[in-house]
Amino acid sequence: MKLNSSVSILTVTLALCLGGCGYSPGSRALSGAAIGAGAGAVIGTVAGIGPGAGAAIGGGAGAIAGAATTHAQLDLGKPLVDN
Repeated sequence: MKLNSSVSILTVTLALCLGGCGYSPGSRALSGAAIGAGAGAVIGTVAGIGPGAGAAIGGGAGAIAGAATTHAQLDLGKPLVDN
């Protein structure tokens, strides 16, 4: 049980930290979902809930965190696509 709580906290923290990638809210939501799904799949496999469920949870958390942040909260510069 303690492992699942630690994994959940780590997933949410990473999603919030990395969800700010991108310049527009849509871009941040998309990149946050991609990062969250990838991390969630790995964590889901390790935690025993499966990669699909982990990816769904991580993707949702990443999309929400990405859409809820502004570019000023975590400014990593303009995306490579825009350069």
